[in-house]
Amino acid sequence: MQRPLSTAANNYADSLTELRFFEEAKSLLRKVTPVARRVLGEGDIVTLKMRSIYAQTLYYAAAAATLEDLREAVTTLVDAGRIARRVLGGAHPLTTGIEVTLRQSRATLRARETTPPAGGA
Repeated sequence: MQRPLSTAANNYADSLTELRFFEEAKSLLRKVTPVARRVLGEGDIVTLKMRSIYAQTLYYAAAAATLEDLREAVTTLVDAGRIARRVLGGAHPLTTGIEVTLRQSRATLRARETTPPAGGA
């Protein structure tokens, strides 16, 4: 997967996410992200954006997301944030965006973990 194709996939997935087509965006990103990681590398900005968008698809669908989805979002953002900080620096807009989304997704995960299941005793 070359950079233009990766960028197009990112833009498409981002548009799907903005339109709230989370399942379609997740499906696309599950296919293209491993290829981008292998071809472009873990520290490539396109790969980092792709991983961030993937985590957002998991987190933004919080009402329908499972605990596993939310945990995967947090794990993905922690890893992508660490790499972004190392490669791009802490002040880069992608790094700060990942960190904001990470804080939000952690808060959602904590709230979901402490909320008793509906209809429980």
